[in-house]
Amino acid sequence: MIGALRTPEQQTVTVFGGSGFLGRYVVSRLAERGYRVLVPTRQPNLANFLPLGKVGQIHPIHANLRNENSVAHAVARADHVVNLVGILQETGRQRFDALQAQAPAMIARLARKAVSFTHVSAIGAEANSESAYARTKAEGEAALLAERPDAVILRPSLMFGPGDSSFNRFATLARMLPVLPLPGAETRFQPVYAGDVAEAVLRAVDGAVPGGRVYELGGPEIRTMRQMMELVFEVTERKRAIVALPGNLARTMGSVLGTLDWATLGLIPNELVTTRDQAILLESDNVVSDDAVREGRTLQGLGLAPTTIEAIVPSYLLRFRKTGQFDLKRNATTTTPDLLAPRSGGPGSDFHPERASGPAVGQASSR
Repeated sequence: MIGALRTPEQQTVTVFGGSGFLGRYVVSRLAERGYRVLVPTRQPNLANFLPLGKVGQIHPIHANLRNENSVAHAVARADHVVNLVGILQETGRQRFDALQAQAPAMIARLARKAVSFTHVSAIGAEANSESAYARTKAEGEAALLAERPDAVILRPSLMFGPGDSSFNRFATLARMLPVLPLPGAETRFQPVYAGDVAEAVLRAVDGAVPGGRVYELGGPEIRTMRQMMELVFEVTERKRAIVALPGNLARTMGSVLGTLDWATLGLIPNELVTTRDQAILLESDNVVSDDAVREGRTLQGLGLAPTTIEAIVPSYLLRFRKTGQFDLKRNATTTTPDLLAPRSGGPGSDFHPERASGPAVGQASSR
C-alpha cells in the first residue's frame, strides 16, 4: 500500500489527456511535487510541448483509447491514474461515446492495481441532457463509479488560463468580426483557473481528497457570457456590438456551421464554429450547485482559494490589442532618467551624474 512508506519520487502517475490544455498544468504540478509521470498519447513524437521536469521524469508513451492493449500497457506500472480526456466537438473517429462514456470505466478496469483514480468531468454533466456532450459525461461518471467506487470525480466550470479555448477564442472573434452574434449571452458561468483545477487533481493524487464523491470546481465569481465578452473588449481595447442569439436560432446556426465544418474537412476556423450540441449547452447555467457548496465539495472545501479572472486573463490577452502588447506610444516616457540628465530636475530629483555609466543626454563623451 502506498502511504508514508513511499515518496512521490517513488510513485508513477499515468495521465490520460496530459498533452491537452488542462493536462499541461496537471503534469507540471505533478512533476513539481516529484512524481514520475507517464503521458499516453496517440503521437508521442508531437508531444514536445509537455513540461520537461527532471531528466526522464515526464515520459510520453504511445496509447489510444480505442485500443485496450495500449491502455493496459500505459497503466501497468501506474500507482495513480488521472483521466482528463474530453472533447467539445466530434471529429473523425473521436466520438463522445467512445471517449467520454466508455473510456473512463475501461481505463479503471485495466488499472485495478492503481491506488487512486482521479477523473475530470464537467459541471453540467446530466444523464437526461439533450446535449450529447453533457449526457456522455454523466454516463462516463456513472460507469466509472460502478467500476471504481473510490474514484475522485472533479467537475470544473469553464476553465481559463494561457492557452485556453475560451477567452482566447473570444478575443480572436473580437479581432475578426465587427459584430459578434452570441449564443447563450445571459447564461451564467463560474470560470475557474486551470491551475486551481490542477492543484485539486494533485491533492487527489496525494490522497488528501476523499474518494467516491463528485466535486464541483468554480471560481470566485459568476459571470454571464456577455460579461465575459465585455471583459475581453476592455482588455483588448476593442469596441464591438454584441447580438444575443435566441436558443432556436443558435441551434439552427450550429447545425449549419457543424455541417459546413464537416463538409469542408475542418477548413472553417475553429473560432467561428459553434455546433448545435454546443448551442444546447449554452442554454443552461454552468455554476457550482448549492448542494456542493453546503457539503464542501468545492475548491474552498478542498482548502483552495479560487483565483480571479482579473489576476490571470489580462496577461495573455494583451497580444490581441490593435497595436500589440509592446505599444511604443503606450510605454513611452516624457521624462529623462536622472542618471542621464545634464542638470538636476529640482529639489526632489535624484540627480547623481557621478553614478552614470556614460555622458548625459546631449553631452559629448569626455573620452
